[in-house]
Amino acid sequence: MKNTACGLSHNFYRHKLKFSADKIDVMIIQAVGLLDDLDKELNNYSMRLREWYGWHFPECGKIITDNVLHARCVIKIGMRTNTINLKLTEIEGITEDLESQIKEAAEVSMGSEISTQDEHNIKELCTQIINLSEYRNSLTEYLKVRMMAIAPNLTYLVGELVAARLISHAGSLINLAKQPASTIQIFGAEKALFRALKTKHDTPKYGLIYHASIVGQASPKLKGKISRSLAAKCALCVRVDALRNKL
Repeated sequence: MKNTACGLSHNFYRHKLKFSADKIDVMIIQAVGLLDDLDKELNNYSMRLREWYGWHFPECGKIITDNVLHARCVIKIGMRTNTINLKLTEIEGITEDLESQIKEAAEVSMGSEISTQDEHNIKELCTQIINLSEYRNSLTEYLKVRMMAIAPNLTYLVGELVAARLISHAGSLINLAKQPASTIQIFGAEKALFRALKTKHDTPKYGLIYHASIVGQASPKLKGKISRSLAAKCALCVRVDALRNKL
């Protein structure tokens, strides 16, 4: 009887964990963490590409500010001497005005010459940037679908990225639901809070919630009031999302 009861309890909790909402929390936490890592890697790769290709054609990086578009242009152009014979408007995002600016800059460029092997390695780096950017876009869509499934009210209120970062910071959706609105308001600004308390300065008015569009677009005088009101609504929304199936 003892062995039977032990086996039954194991099977019961195994079945319960299989359908636990906390597992979806883990997926969201890992996805938003990976998204932040991808942003850092993309920025590092893009900076490296601009410095590397800038030795050959520095004017191109100044004309094209978008990193992914710059990588696509570098793959298309290669050696700057090829620019005259290329139709750059075939690349999505390149207008005729940009094309003419790039061709004019290529004719008078002050960059140094590079070898074919250098060109090959630079293009490989461009391919990595484009692939990482495409994967980031697909991961964003995945995160959006997951967030709408687990926390639709919170996602609708502050957006999927801010909502996912709040859940990640709290550790899980149920942990976030246990927090008061005042804590949600300063999530992500704990260092500034403790520093302000230690030095007896003004405490921060917002943390991660600042990245919500309604706070970011507000005037500086109203940001504190709006973030406080938004945090109160977030607390209500996350409690509905976390506990709606348990009531």
